[in-house]
Amino acid sequence: MKVRILSKLKSLFSPLFIASAITLVFGFAVKFTAANSASFADFWQSKIAVYPRAALAYITNIFPFSIAESIILCMPLIIAVLIRVASKGKTETWLSSFRFTFDILAVSMLIYSMFLINFSAGYYTTSLDKRLDIQREKVSAEELYGTAEALMDGIDGCINNVDFTYGKGSVMPYDLSEMNKKLNEAYEKACEKYPFISRFYSSPKPVALSEPWTYTHIAGVYSFFTGEANININFPDYTLPYTAAHEMAHQRGISREEEANFVAFLVCMESDDDYIKYSAYANAFEYVASSLNGADKDMYRQLYSTKVPQMLKNEMIAYNAFFEKYRENTAATVAGKVNDTFLKSNDQKEGERSYGLVVDLLVAYYKK
Repeated sequence: MKVRILSKLKSLFSPLFIASAITLVFGFAVKFTAANSASFADFWQSKIAVYPRAALAYITNIFPFSIAESIILCMPLIIAVLIRVASKGKTETWLSSFRFTFDILAVSMLIYSMFLINFSAGYYTTSLDKRLDIQREKVSAEELYGTAEALMDGIDGCINNVDFTYGKGSVMPYDLSEMNKKLNEAYEKACEKYPFISRFYSSPKPVALSEPWTYTHIAGVYSFFTGEANININFPDYTLPYTAAHEMAHQRGISREEEANFVAFLVCMESDDDYIKYSAYANAFEYVASSLNGADKDMYRQLYSTKVPQMLKNEMIAYNAFFEKYRENTAATVAGKVNDTFLKSNDQKEGERSYGLVVDLLVAYYKK
C-alpha cells in the first residue's frame, strides 16, 4: 500500500516540488523553534544561517548591479516565457498541467524557505539591549533632550570636516565603492566589539530605478533571496552611509528594524571617516528629535534654536524640500501597508513604527 501511495505521489508531483515542500516544512520548523527559544535563535542565526547568507552575498558581490531588481524588472518576460512553455506541450493533459503548475509553485516555496531558514530566526534572538547590557525603558522628554544633546556633541566633532553645498545639504566626498570599503572596514572593527555581528565582506548595491523607487519612501532593502543589500541612491547623500550600514546589518542576521538601525549607528561610530560618522549622528538625531517634538514641543524648539548648527539645519531643510515631491502618493501608501503587514507577521508588533524604536536604544546607550 505504501509503495502504491509513493508511486502515485511521484506521478503527481515532480522531484522539484517534493524537495521544495520538504524544505518549506523545515523552514517553518526553524521559525517555530526560534520563536519559542531565544537561545536556539541566537545559535541558528549566528552559527548556521550565517553561511548561506554569506554565500549569497559573496556570489552576488560579483555583479555590480542588483540581481533582485533585475529579477523584478524581468518578471513580465519570465511570465511570458512560462506561458509560452506551457503552450508548447506542458499542459496537454490534466496531469502535465498539474505538474507544471506545482513546479512554478515550488520555486515560490523555495524562495520563501530561504527567508525562513536564513533570516526569520533573527526576529526571536536575544534582544540587543540585553546583548549590550543596557536598560531599555520608557523614556522621558528630558532624557530625549539629553540624548539629542549628546548626538549634537558628536556632530560638532565631525561636521567641520564635512563639505556642504552653499545653503543646502552635505556632499559625500567619495563614490559608492569607496563608501562600501569604509563601511566594511567599520564592520570589521565592530565585529571585534560585538561578537553577535557576523563577519564577512559585502557590497551594498545601488538600485538603478532609484528615482521612481523613492515614491515608495523606501531608502533601502535587504533581498533575502539574493543576499543583497540594496540602497536607494536618489536620497540625499547624508542618508546613504547610514542606510547602507542598516541593510548590511540585515545581511549579518540583525532582523529587527530598530536593532538594524542601532547596529548601523554603532558600526558607523567605529569608522575613521568623518562623513560616515556624520551620517549616523544626523540620522540618529532626526529619530530622537522627532520623538522629542512629539513629547514636548517647547523643549524641541529650544533644542533646535540653541543646539543645532546652521549646517545641519540646512541639511534638514534641503531634505524636506527634496522629499516634498514624493511625500503623498499611492505607491507610498501601498508600500507602507505591505511592509507594515510583513513586519507584524514576523512578530514586530509595532510594524513600520518599529524603525523609530531605535530611540529607546539610543537613550539607553547614552544613559549608560
